[in-house]
Amino acid sequence: MKYFILLLAVPAFLSENCGKKKKRAAFPVCVQQKIDSIAKEPRWNPPAEVNEYSYKGKRVFLFSSDCCDFFDVLVDESCNPICGPHGGITGRGDGNCSDFDKEAQHIQLIWKDTREK
Repeated sequence: MKYFILLLAVPAFLSENCGKKKKRAAFPVCVQQKIDSIAKEPRWNPPAEVNEYSYKGKRVFLFSSDCCDFFDVLVDESCNPICGPHGGITGRGDGNCSDFDKEAQHIQLIWKDTREK
């Protein structure tokens, strides 16, 4: 009888904790569309990647650039460009969000192009 009660108790305990994990919201459709567009191009050098950040209280996405002297592009959740925090001739971006490296909090890597050359 003890084993029968134990068999009933374990699944009940596990199911109670199941829904408590905090799930991150899916990234916006426009971000996926941009990723799909990049994936149709020849592989960038360095490989393209997209990272999610929290910046000035907002959820933003940083798209790497396709090679040297181009700005990385920071966009909001509607994929509206905000600034270019890195890249360009100086490597310091377009100057419109010079506080990005100090203020932004990295959330997660969304996508990185892992295709071979």
